[in-house]
Amino acid sequence: MSSSLAEPGVPLAVLCVVMVLLAAVVYRISSVGKVWTVPSAALRGFVQLSVVSLILAAALAHLWSSLLVLLVMFGAAAFTSIRRSEAGRSGLWLIAPLGVGTGVVVPLCLITGVVPAQGIAIVPVGGIILGGTMTATSLSARRALDALTSRHGEVEAALSLGLTERDSRLEVVRPTAGDALLPGLDQTRTVGLVTLPGAFVGVLLASGSAVQAGAVQILVLAGLLLAQTLAVALTVELVSRGRVRRT
Repeated sequence: MSSSLAEPGVPLAVLCVVMVLLAAVVYRISSVGKVWTVPSAALRGFVQLSVVSLILAAALAHLWSSLLVLLVMFGAAAFTSIRRSEAGRSGLWLIAPLGVGTGVVVPLCLITGVVPAQGIAIVPVGGIILGGTMTATSLSARRALDALTSRHGEVEAALSLGLTERDSRLEVVRPTAGDALLPGLDQTRTVGLVTLPGAFVGVLLASGSAVQAGAVQILVLAGLLLAQTLAVALTVELVSRGRVRRT
């Protein structure tokens, strides 16, 4: 049985336009922002998804082009993490946590054969892992750097007690790691009870069984936990050593 949900056509276009216009009306009535905020965001999303859909339709047909797509996605994720960290040029070090987190999980999935070496499987799974790792890395870097700024006196006090600069920073930075990992942990703890994540829904919409959908989602969540933990741990270490710093 094939799914006919969200088939491209006039009904879908009309529904999307109506929802966007209603959101714009709410913006106008409640004065929460500029009335064109939602329409402009929706238009940008439409253009981006249209281009990406056309590219993926061709790229997923070959393994090499699928890996190239992942490489481009990695570049975009790295740029986003660097920008969000507000660490200037030192934010380039954040490429390492992103690479370690994604570079461990995706190959593990491929080597074990759980994820087939096909573009249609590699790009979605790799994209989800990369996106979650990017969020954790960005959040970890910002929280850690904010902590060093607001608690600078504690770092100085630790230095005066004889601790190394790395250990002094680490005492302040380490607690922020838990905050960066919290979204991923909450998603895992509440999956199936509060939310049905994208991987689960995607398999169902592709006419897979609920058991298959659950298996894919478990794989994604476990991969995210490992990738995010590795990325956050390395980010905290880089901040503690002064490699990533606020400029």
